[in-house]
Amino acid sequence: MNSLQNKTALITGSARGLGKAIAERYAALGANVVINFSKDSISAEETLSNTIAMGVKAIAVQADVSKTSDIERLFDESKKAFGKIDIVVANAGIEMVETPVTQFTEEQFDRLFSINTKGAYFTMQQAAKNIEDNGRIIYIASSTTAFPVPGMAVYGGSKTTPRYLVDVLSKEIGHRGVTVNSIIPFAVDYSGIFVDPSAYPELRKSLIESCPMGRLAEVEDVANLAEFFASDLSSFVNGQHLLVNGGATQ
Repeated sequence: MNSLQNKTALITGSARGLGKAIAERYAALGANVVINFSKDSISAEETLSNTIAMGVKAIAVQADVSKTSDIERLFDESKKAFGKIDIVVANAGIEMVETPVTQFTEEQFDRLFSINTKGAYFTMQQAAKNIEDNGRIIYIASSTTAFPVPGMAVYGGSKTTPRYLVDVLSKEIGHRGVTVNSIIPFAVDYSGIFVDPSAYPELRKSLIESCPMGRLAEVEDVANLAEFFASDLSSFVNGQHLLVNGGATQ
């Protein structure tokens, strides 16, 4: 079993969904955890309680990743609480589906890019500035960056750009022993737009039919990869983008 004892992990957007699963996995492996949330303080407190119950130290920090000052404060408070940061997961993001190119608005575009693109860029920038040598930076992308899907032009576009930053950053700070990689999940059950399993029935059906394994991803599928990239097992894996999609073709 992997161990993250004496490590500190900061996961953006970790009050619920994928971020919560990753935070709880890291806590189960012995890492101290920084829970980040934007608005949902109730879910953040639940995740915080769950992690502390595993015998580690944890804090919850409210910060909006679309604001660079909030991101800087998030890192400052994390280092003040734990003295160091070893693992950063840039997970915070929002989705928008079933919106054709001819219909999305400037407001929708700006909102998704401010959180998904700007937020990820400046989170990884702060990670590069603050992470310990031999640390781990992980970006949570989307399978829409590998397989374009009608109706997801803005969402997929906003998640594609940070993948390029992963490539560049892996080259810039690899000499410090820091690895920078991305996880590219398929649509995830009980997370994001599918937090309600009855939502978007036609899209859900189409996605499942495209997957040879006949299902959507689960949060634990993504947490498994987050564990790998955070552990010593991935110490020589850098600048990579790993699909977690069961062989799906969209």
